[in-house]
Amino acid sequence: MGLNPLTPLKGGALRGKPARSSGQAALTPLPRRLRVLHWLTVICVVVAAAFILTRDELDGRNVRLWLLEGHRHFGLFVLALFVVRVFVRLRMGRLPPSGEHPWPVRVAAGLTHIALYALLVTLPLLGWALTSAQGKPAHLFGATLPNLVAPDEDLADTLQTWHLNAAWVLLGIVCLHIAAALWHHFVMRDGVLRRMWPKRRR
Repeated sequence: MGLNPLTPLKGGALRGKPARSSGQAALTPLPRRLRVLHWLTVICVVVAAAFILTRDELDGRNVRLWLLEGHRHFGLFVLALFVVRVFVRLRMGRLPPSGEHPWPVRVAAGLTHIALYALLVTLPLLGWALTSAQGKPAHLFGATLPNLVAPDEDLADTLQTWHLNAAWVLLGIVCLHIAAALWHHFVMRDGVLRRMWPKRRR
């Protein structure tokens, strides 16, 4: 008597059909609120960078001012989303496990996330302080924000340098973060990227 090609084998796999990776099957997606905040932050960072890079290529004064104001707004959006994310994360408590990885991988991931979060706070604050040092008001949703520092041309030059350097460091860490996510997905095949990926509606 021949075996049915779909007869279950030990461990629940079907004959003729490859078993799914145990890591991808075991990991559960992160809470929807965290995934939404993550991708909103990504969008705001990309738009803020696109605005300031586009501004450097244009000559029209009004367009350059509009792009600079848009850059400031989306930078402040990143700061606001970070505050919301911290609040949501504290209310959620312990997250679902992210699988078993060697301790060097866990340490590297932890340090990368700490650096990434620190820059997501520092960069908008430097931009806000830079605006204040230039003697210009910072706006968010039509409201004028308080000045972080007094107007000072020398301080503005220093803050501008710090802001630019921090932006380059953020770019490097974001590239490292993306590379690690792709490594988990295509090399390790452990389902880590799937935890943060937007879930399709059925």
